[in-house]
Amino acid sequence: MTISSRFAVAIHILTLLEINKEGVSTSEYLSGSVNTNPVVIRRIIGMLNKAGFVEVRPGVAGTKLARELSDITLLDIYRAVHVVEEDALFAVHDKANPQCPVGRNIQSTIEPIFSEAQKAMETTLEAVTLQDVVDDLLTKE
Repeated sequence: MTISSRFAVAIHILTLLEINKEGVSTSEYLSGSVNTNPVVIRRIIGMLNKAGFVEVRPGVAGTKLARELSDITLLDIYRAVHVVEEDALFAVHDKANPQCPVGRNIQSTIEPIFSEAQKAMETTLEAVTLQDVVDDLLTKE
C-alpha cells in the first residue's frame, strides 16, 4: 500500500507548467508527460486551482501557474491534493482483541510514534519549494 500518487502527479504538473510557461499546457499535453488519462489531470488541476496554485479559465485551453514557484512548498501541494488528513498517514487497525495485552494497548503505544513520523515528513516537505524542484530538474537536463 502506498500514498496516493496524486501528490507526485501534482508536483509533475506544476513543474511542467513552469517548464512550458511559454506554451499552452492543456490537460492532454500534461497527461502526455505524466502518461495518464487527461481526466486524472483535470481532477488534480481542479484541486490545485482551488488551492490557488494555478489559473484555469473556462473555455480557454491551457493552465498557468498563479503563484511564484518559491512561494509553493511541497507541503502546500501535499495538502492541496488531499493525500492524507492530519495524523492519518498511518492507519491503525481498530478491532484488536481487548482480552490480549497487546491488542488492548497497541494503538495507544504506536499512534504517538506514527504522529511524530508524519510531522517529520511534513517538516521535510515544508522545507522544499517548487522552485527547488524545478532548479534540480533543470540541472539534470
